[in-house]
Amino acid sequence: MTISNRIKTLAEEAKGWRRHIHQHPELRYEEVGTAAFVAEKLRGFGLEVQEGLGKTGVVGLLTGEGGDRARMIGLRADMDALPINEANDLAYKSRHENVMHACGHDGHTAMLLGAAAYMAENRDFSGRLCFIFQPAEEGGAGAKAMIEDGLFARYACDEVYGLHNMPGIPQGHFGIRPGPQMASSDYWDITVEGRGGHAAFPHTCVDPVVAAGQLVQAFQSIVSRTLDPLTTGVLSITMLRAGDTHNVIPQTATLGGTVRALSEETRQMVRRRMTEICEGTEKALGVRIALDYREGYPPTRNHVGETKAAVAAAAAVAGADKVDSETRPVMGSEDFSYMLLEKPGAYIFLGNGDSADLHNPGYDFNDDALELGISYWVQLARDRLAAG
Repeated sequence: MTISNRIKTLAEEAKGWRRHIHQHPELRYEEVGTAAFVAEKLRGFGLEVQEGLGKTGVVGLLTGEGGDRARMIGLRADMDALPINEANDLAYKSRHENVMHACGHDGHTAMLLGAAAYMAENRDFSGRLCFIFQPAEEGGAGAKAMIEDGLFARYACDEVYGLHNMPGIPQGHFGIRPGPQMASSDYWDITVEGRGGHAAFPHTCVDPVVAAGQLVQAFQSIVSRTLDPLTTGVLSITMLRAGDTHNVIPQTATLGGTVRALSEETRQMVRRRMTEICEGTEKALGVRIALDYREGYPPTRNHVGETKAAVAAAAAVAGADKVDSETRPVMGSEDFSYMLLEKPGAYIFLGNGDSADLHNPGYDFNDDALELGISYWVQLARDRLAAG
């Protein structure tokens, strides 16, 4: 596909939309202004619009003029920002203290708006396009909220696709893989309760610090000694707190951390072993241990056929040499995983070049990627809903 002059023009318009959204970031489920901006644009393009799906989500529906209207393809962008204070000195810097678009959702929204505008002007396709603008990807499970609020009941998508920018991947390049592309994300907290007392008389106490230390050591053996070395999982202990002074053995100690896995089997194995270790440590040391394990996003797993479709679309707009179809999985998480549990689809990375990392106060979406992102969405939509 040769990138048309119209897409080039739309990319320049999208830059303005992106920077407007960047200046007015909103946290999860607070995307009222962003959602209103998106809905206004979609209506202006001539789409049927539903607001308030999953609290602050927006859906735009576009019907092709190529005949058969039974088939529907979903294209998704996320809209929420992060609780980070922006460090960039930009003309369009965030106007809200401690809120910024540090993950590029402003760019994702602008690209999908650009694609909606182009497809509304060129309806030479069969079927329907469902443009999904999702809230609360950053820890709020906005994809799940939209599904539970009737997203796929009302919009019976046959396939669904997502896109995320990725620093470190060169600008103009794509990365994708079939199967697991991103990890699950679970969080846990542990309270170890012993019997506090004077540090000079440890024999009269039950020391929760010793028990917490044993948990730390034992947990580190789960991935290294229980998990198959050819599979992938991460167990990180990120918090450990106990005591307030030097001469007192505390009553309690607390630990916390995260578990990441590329498969549901690995995820459940790590959870099971953590539970068993807690139970064994209780019996061995005479403490009481409460494990609060909270499952977050499931692994993001691309479907094989839809991944091939995404690769073909990306290759058509960027060149086959700029599409890595076996990119390395990422141990970060993404709630687009919920949509992929409901519908076949694929999630692709778009290069952001040599920028600051995601979730960094110095990050900024690369506006030069807008043209390619819009072109990818247009090519994918046309491929999947080809007239005739």
